[in-house]
Amino acid sequence: MTSVDEAEGGPKPATRCGIVALIGAPNAGKSTLVNALVGMKVSIVTHKVQTTRAVVRGIMLEGDTQVILVDTPGIFAPRRRLDRAMVKTAWGSAQDADLVCPLIDVKRGLDEAAEKILAGLENIRRPKCLILNKIDLVPKTDLLGLAQEANARASFDETFMISAQSGSGIPALKEGLCRRMPEGPWLYPEDQISDLPERMLAAEITREKLMLRLHDELPYASTVETEQWKRLRDDSVRIEQTIYVERESQKKIVLGQGGQTIRAISQAARAEIAHMVERPVHLFLYVKVRSRWADDPERYREMGLDFSN
Repeated sequence: MTSVDEAEGGPKPATRCGIVALIGAPNAGKSTLVNALVGMKVSIVTHKVQTTRAVVRGIMLEGDTQVILVDTPGIFAPRRRLDRAMVKTAWGSAQDADLVCPLIDVKRGLDEAAEKILAGLENIRRPKCLILNKIDLVPKTDLLGLAQEANARASFDETFMISAQSGSGIPALKEGLCRRMPEGPWLYPEDQISDLPERMLAAEITREKLMLRLHDELPYASTVETEQWKRLRDDSVRIEQTIYVERESQKKIVLGQGGQTIRAISQAARAEIAHMVERPVHLFLYVKVRSRWADDPERYREMGLDFSN
């Protein structure tokens, strides 16, 4: 189907636009895949499970097609309110998408987490494609068996085998996603790569550096908020962020001896934020104790999560 461009007097290809929900277990590689498809970093990546909390939308543009990639929180057995909100949001995003793509880590195979996700797809009345990730970590003979087994448990229109880390299979996946998008106008400007405001993306970058630096030393219950974002006369940006933890002992871990840890986190975050905004950044980090921050409705609204669960 084409539309006529009256100014040029010739046919103009119709644009396509649609939403793809990527769902999967924690650490299946959803955020790495979104970054690979978009071509720039829009979602933070760490080895710690449940890194993604908010719903992050990365915007992929291929020719006349715009694909809105929804990086959902990992689906796992929830224990706390925040866990339940994340899992509920992930499944809700799948219900609203034009295409649902479960992502399976082939090294783990069809473990309990993957089995539950495949079973949950029975309630999703949307087109579905299976993505097998990390294919460079297992023998090729194992991939075919895994693909057949997964397709026997759920009805998929197509199966893609990729490595989000190395880029293997990404071009074919891009083509496949674009092919399945409905005709329609783009939802975002051509130069936009994410729906996250710069303030929130900057906070996510700092949270990533915090998690990478401290690994398992810092409990899951920590968060980062951008309190101030001020453009200065020399076109640099002054950013003030607060790292919230639940106990005084956690604050000491984040600060480190003589403030060494917080300085290292700040340096790493500042460099990446400066690259993102393409101007010099002055980053000031503060650490505060806020017990039970994970039960604050305002935090849920900021992350796009439903507090009432």
